[in-house]
Amino acid sequence: MTLVAIDLGTTNSLISVFTESGPELIPNALGDVLTPSAVGLSDKGDIIVGQAAKNRLVSHPKKTFARFKRFMGTNRDFKLGRKTYRAEDLSAMVLQSLKSDAEAYLGHEVTRAIISVPAYFNDVQRKATYAAGKIAGLKVERLINEPTAAALAYGLNSEEDENTFIVIDLGGGTFDVSILEIFDGIMEVRSSAGDAFLGGEDFTEAIVREFARQLGGPVFETLSPAALGLLRDLADKAKIELSQKEEVGVKFTHGNEQVELKLSRQTFEEISEPLIKKLRMPVQRAISDADLRAENIDRVILVGGATRMPIVRAHMTRLLKLFPEHKIDPDHVVALGAAVQAGLVDRHEALEDVVMTDVCPFTLGTEVTTEIRPGHYQSGLFQPIIERNTVIPVSRVVRNSTVVKGQTEVILRIYQGEAPRVKDNVLLGEIKIDVPKNMLEHEEIDIRFTYDVSGVLEVLVTTISTDRTERLILEGNPGSLSLDEINKRFKQLEKLKVHPRDKAENLAIISRLERAYENQLGDMRHFINQKLSEFQLILDGQKETDIENARKELSEWLEQIERTDIF
Repeated sequence: MTLVAIDLGTTNSLISVFTESGPELIPNALGDVLTPSAVGLSDKGDIIVGQAAKNRLVSHPKKTFARFKRFMGTNRDFKLGRKTYRAEDLSAMVLQSLKSDAEAYLGHEVTRAIISVPAYFNDVQRKATYAAGKIAGLKVERLINEPTAAALAYGLNSEEDENTFIVIDLGGGTFDVSILEIFDGIMEVRSSAGDAFLGGEDFTEAIVREFARQLGGPVFETLSPAALGLLRDLADKAKIELSQKEEVGVKFTHGNEQVELKLSRQTFEEISEPLIKKLRMPVQRAISDADLRAENIDRVILVGGATRMPIVRAHMTRLLKLFPEHKIDPDHVVALGAAVQAGLVDRHEALEDVVMTDVCPFTLGTEVTTEIRPGHYQSGLFQPIIERNTVIPVSRVVRNSTVVKGQTEVILRIYQGEAPRVKDNVLLGEIKIDVPKNMLEHEEIDIRFTYDVSGVLEVLVTTISTDRTERLILEGNPGSLSLDEINKRFKQLEKLKVHPRDKAENLAIISRLERAYENQLGDMRHFINQKLSEFQLILDGQKETDIENARKELSEWLEQIERTDIF
């Protein structure tokens, strides 16, 4: 059975496969390889995914969601109609849509997948990604870090036998940096760093706030969901246009008037300066952890759609003293590299000489209490067990003892982070361990952390006096889903009425018409409404040739309308 590879992104998602001729992207029902990571409800109550859902973010903001990847592994709820979903459920719907596209393209069922994740996703977020795959009916064979996948895509076509390169991966919602070395057919990750809450969406948000300021400041808090969705859509278009222009303007329908909002590249750089500063630290940390200096880097690889912004490229050029490479489409490179990883897992003969190693991007450890002087204890200290940038898979063990004699239980709290005190790190979960009551001496326990190639943590605890070992399931994290809950959600998703794949193009046109209507006034609204009614009549006629011709004409007409929103 074919092993597919999926780039599950904040903004867009892709699916790919490794073939005899190399990695190949699979198109969706619209013929595009990029599927927007958006989910919504149609007017009939069907689940819709992708471009049609993205378009309805403007016209139906209360029935559509996007950017939910940032909430993977949390207990954040999203209400669609009468039902409530989590980020895992919405991600599963995107995965299920990609799965259907692959099955239509390949001609057989798809049940196995490799999914890419940000390198800086913690254990809870990674397990949430596994859960999303399971809910979608996929067996997730492995998770691969996004910059590592990108490196595989570039490394496969490397013209040099040896070099050291840095991958700068700025996607819609996350930022990752990895430093890799290639030598003798081996690709080795030296270090990784990043920020799981920094991406292109934050730059869009900065523009939204600037546009709101131009509208009158406090109006931002009073905009309706539909108006805010439209403003965000225009801000995103303005951000893209600024990659080619020095100044851009947008037309925004505010109340009963159409307002022109303008943004220069200089202003954009000024409002983005706090975000640019946040990009610097992970780059410097990755270089330092790899025991290198900037001048030791041979190549700079840009990954993720947000790296198209000149402000990002210019900053990385200044910081690293090298012109970045972007020979492979930044939006495609992770999916292509993940397909290479799928080929490696399936032992494809074309990849028999490729060896890949990765690292743990963050430090994992536990909370400990230390006796600083007789009778005086200090709690809340962080005890590292697996240090960041340790080559994986890895297993490490430490021996701890009870704080006081006669103690009958130990509360083991597991953290991710680099701070000496646990309050400044990320709690992954906690568990209680029973130990024999021993009034004569302190009971000892061994804590073993095992971090696998997918970046998932297993914790084993052995009580020394009884030689009893327990495999611990992390609890206490509000975002964790139990296996029973995952299976329950899988069955619920199977019962959901999903909009037919073969009708996706029609729905995408309808949602584009609705979005255009939202940002127009007067006679133009009348014309759009008329076009919408005419198209509905053609759909009711069920003649495929007429429908296809109408779609083409409407698409060309809408492109002209949408271009007038940007000047």
